[in-house]
Amino acid sequence: MDRELLLLGLLRQAEMHGYQLAEFIQRNLASCTTLKKPTAYYLLDRMEKSGWITRSSEREGNRPERNVYSLTPQGEAAFDRLLRENLARYQPAAFENDIGLAFLDALDEPEAHALLSQRRAALAAQLAQARAIPPHGGSHQLVIQHLVHHLTAEMTWLDEVLAGLAASSVEPE
Repeated sequence: MDRELLLLGLLRQAEMHGYQLAEFIQRNLASCTTLKKPTAYYLLDRMEKSGWITRSSEREGNRPERNVYSLTPQGEAAFDRLLRENLARYQPAAFENDIGLAFLDALDEPEAHALLSQRRAALAAQLAQARAIPPHGGSHQLVIQHLVHHLTAEMTWLDEVLAGLAASSVEPE
């Protein structure tokens, strides 16, 4: 229901057409969701059938007609319920990249170190990108802060792993 919460929350702020919703999510919230356009349209259709949103047609100039979505009172109630459920729930993060770590000892140290160094470079780039996000007003800033905090912690941990690998490869004299 987190994806529904996202769409309802955005429509709570303003009426939008589907493309606007998808673009806003991709541009501003990609760090906390992987909601793709087809899934967003599917969910919008389902929420309309549930009475949470309404759809109206709009045409600008010679452009094709497009659907504009807006929140209903039922949708506002659903948003309130989903928001409270989401904030009260802890969901552990799944680190799919850790699967490779489970088999790190299948590689010799220099190769393992080189591969994890590549991971670190990609992580550093993502952290720099997150730190460059302009401040957002209100609680949207919390999403950015959480991302930066997570990436910083990941960087610290990865540096410790790399240091441990380097230390284990030093042979005693």
